[in-house]
Amino acid sequence: MDSTTQTSSPDLGPAAHAVAQLLDGVDDARLGDPTPCPKYAVRELLGHIVGLATAFRDAARKDLGPSTQTPAGAALPVLEEGWRAVLPQRLGELAEAWRQSGAWDGDTQAGGITFPAAIAGRVALNELVIHGWDLARATGQDYDPGDASLQVSYEMLQPSDDDPGRDEIFGPVVSVPSSAPLLDRVVGLSGRRPDWRPGD
Repeated sequence: MDSTTQTSSPDLGPAAHAVAQLLDGVDDARLGDPTPCPKYAVRELLGHIVGLATAFRDAARKDLGPSTQTPAGAALPVLEEGWRAVLPQRLGELAEAWRQSGAWDGDTQAGGITFPAAIAGRVALNELVIHGWDLARATGQDYDPGDASLQVSYEMLQPSDDDPGRDEIFGPVVSVPSSAPLLDRVVGLSGRRPDWRPGD
């Protein structure tokens, strides 16, 4: 990762908007359908996105508490009533929170982990990129979070010899040709098959 990427503050807005655009294409009858996340049906994936949007919004605000202290995967996400109204609002709040002065400074907390805000913001962006793809693929929709967002994910997901626990978080890298679209290469680095379809 070069110094420009390390010191810049990427905008979460395009990725958040790309996820929000998918929601109208989620039929209630498909909430029990599988997703590329083996433990999650569509409803749990949506619940997870609500939770991560809330946690990383609060992380940007340095508003630390229950939303930022709960470890990721502590329980199967529950999709709350009114999610069709709540989730777009939460995604907008997430993007706006990371645009505020000081959001990327100092330390913050998410998933029960305290780490530099400059890293937390990129983790949040990557979560949007990857889980947006999960939702799009599970519901048969097109998806484009934007090249800038994809580049942040691509750099963040690169395997590293000094991060032996990486596969426990993302899963083993799936080999994807270097000539493949950037989205496919990012998906492969996240441990997913770019050609995944429901029923696989």
